[in-house]
Amino acid sequence: MVKKEMTRKFLEDAFCGESKAHMKYTIYAEDAEAQGKKNLARLWRAIAYAEFVHARNHFKALGYLGSVGDNLEDSAAGEHFEIEEMYPVYKNASEFQEEKEAVRSAHYALEAEKIHEEMYKEAKKHLETNEDLEDKKVYVCKICGYTTFDEIPEKCPVCGATSSQFEEF
Repeated sequence: MVKKEMTRKFLEDAFCGESKAHMKYTIYAEDAEAQGKKNLARLWRAIAYAEFVHARNHFKALGYLGSVGDNLEDSAAGEHFEIEEMYPVYKNASEFQEEKEAVRSAHYALEAEKIHEEMYKEAKKHLETNEDLEDKKVYVCKICGYTTFDEIPEKCPVCGATSSQFEEF
């Protein structure tokens, strides 16, 4: 684990930058593919993966990868912060500034994060008895991020998207 302050700051910044590039390129690839540019999409996906590799290396060098239990606690804590502090503030600011797209985006994320926190808590209970989760399919709404096990609802309870808008994992 990196201990010197300046090196740590540089790695933190690099981790954030590589993580952002990974997501940005993944989104670009999705959009290019939707426009029929499959080879360009493949290039973006490949480079997005390289950015993921860089981010993962920085993450490990920073000492952030813990035990599975520690990682579950960290994940639940992150979701909790987003539920209790981050998204309510972002949503309120967006409402005040009358930014409808930002309000919708924050609302979707906030509602999904509530579910994610509960899923992580449930996973932690399984881990405490040294069990893996049950073998269930996980479905995520492509519009808002609503996440559920085993069954796709006819309409997403958060955004109203149809069942065809769910991705299976």
